[in-house]
Amino acid sequence: MMQKHWWQNGIVYQIYPRSFCDSNGDGIGDIPGIISKLDYLKSLGVDILWLSPVYPSPNCDNGYDISDYCGIHPDFGTMEDMDRLIAEAKARGIRIIMDLVINHTSDEHPWFKKALAGDPEYRDYYYFRKGKDGKVPNNWGSFFAGDVWEPVGDDEYYLHLFAKKQPDLNWHNPKVYDEICDVLRFWLDKGIAGFRCDVINIIYKNTLADGKKQLALTGIEHYLSTEGCHDILQRLRKDVLSKYDCFTVGETVMVDTKMAGDLCNRERGELDMVFGFEHMECDQIGVKWFKVPYRPQKLIDRLDKWQREIQWAANYLENHDQPRSVSRFGDEGGMREVSAKMLGGLNLCLRGTAYIYEGQEIGMTNYPFRSLDDIEDVESHTVNETARKMGMWPSLRWSLIRKTSRDHARTPMQWTGDELGGFTTGKPWLAVNPNCSFINVAAEEERADGVLSFYREMIRLRRSSNALQWGDYRKLSSPKDVYIFEREAEDEKVTVLCNMSRKEKRIDPVDGEILIGNYGDENGAVLKPYEFRVVKTS
Repeated sequence: MMQKHWWQNGIVYQIYPRSFCDSNGDGIGDIPGIISKLDYLKSLGVDILWLSPVYPSPNCDNGYDISDYCGIHPDFGTMEDMDRLIAEAKARGIRIIMDLVINHTSDEHPWFKKALAGDPEYRDYYYFRKGKDGKVPNNWGSFFAGDVWEPVGDDEYYLHLFAKKQPDLNWHNPKVYDEICDVLRFWLDKGIAGFRCDVINIIYKNTLADGKKQLALTGIEHYLSTEGCHDILQRLRKDVLSKYDCFTVGETVMVDTKMAGDLCNRERGELDMVFGFEHMECDQIGVKWFKVPYRPQKLIDRLDKWQREIQWAANYLENHDQPRSVSRFGDEGGMREVSAKMLGGLNLCLRGTAYIYEGQEIGMTNYPFRSLDDIEDVESHTVNETARKMGMWPSLRWSLIRKTSRDHARTPMQWTGDELGGFTTGKPWLAVNPNCSFINVAAEEERADGVLSFYREMIRLRRSSNALQWGDYRKLSSPKDVYIFEREAEDEKVTVLCNMSRKEKRIDPVDGEILIGNYGDENGAVLKPYEFRVVKTS
């Protein structure tokens, strides 16, 4: 029998601290702001908060360029504030996990500063290499487009797979491993319940040899899910994580189900679960910037594949790097509410741990950006510059970025209907979506039939249902663009029906008691556009 862990049936709520709630009017969300909303999060029904980075950082990549792994950025508060957040959350039965960013540091981290100053011990914490034949050391491509080698002296460079202010750590050096073990212990001893591990499956580079040329990410065959990476994860589990009641979820790039399964197979002792990306790539070709029309059936097929082939899934439709799901997979116009409910219900019914991103529970949408001047995201600006150098027309560059920029997910949380959405009393670091006038928590609290009420009811249903928490998964036959599956435990079976299109769909009748639906309690042979039902069938 499968051993059950507390984190498996927990509801995880991701907070992007910069955009969640500002307590002091400086326009930046902070830890006291998060504390002020703990009762709201408890009422929603979440058990675990995942905090995007709150560490000191020059914010080249909004905190994913860390200059001190064991500190708190002054924008977010103090370590005393963090200790209070951990204690206040614990008092409400809520645990906290933090982002662990260990593929790279900031170039302002003391380790890198010492390396640049010539300290041989710390130079080996990173990848410094001489040029080759008057060129950079190899031909690798960047996740952020552009170069991966930054010059620092006479024909010398350092490696950065992301922004130039994010130098990659050299995991061949055992001192790097020891340093990160100390970081893990520091936070776990404070009461942190685990880590979301950023781009964790690319931390170990087998070699720095040239890669096979391809459209994007030339060189990835030398560092994607290497045996060295597996070895490091197994050692971290054995040496540190196994000593605490905690869990890890890995952001794992460019993995299929076999690679993901190796990373989170319990017998291997590495990660507890991973975020896959195949379902988030159903509307793109190659890289995420090249979009194709969204086809619901492609999303259904990829979700089904991961449900069948992964031991325990980390289920999500939104995060800080992705456009809003209702704008992407639903209808942000006249059917926003029913499509937001359908997507939320689907995510909470899949087998695995459910992740909700801030604002998803009220159906927040993409921002109507007018130009690149509205966007802060370093990735968007880097891609624009790379595309400009390639001769791409400005209108085409903007079309790519407007659809896909990470800032869609990073606009401030919409608490009230005032101009600043109740997020701050100052100038927000990123503009508040103008639709906060009608999409906001305060308005949703007044509605028994709103998106927020649906999320609360759906979370309560999940908690009361052994089938939805632990049951087996089986996809049933259905018309195109309709996702129908069963969840079955020893004492209960439910059938989940999702019409993921804007058209009515005729189905075979499902006999049983409707437990929840976004159109009410009708149980007919026709699914309305974006209709969602959970039917108890035995």
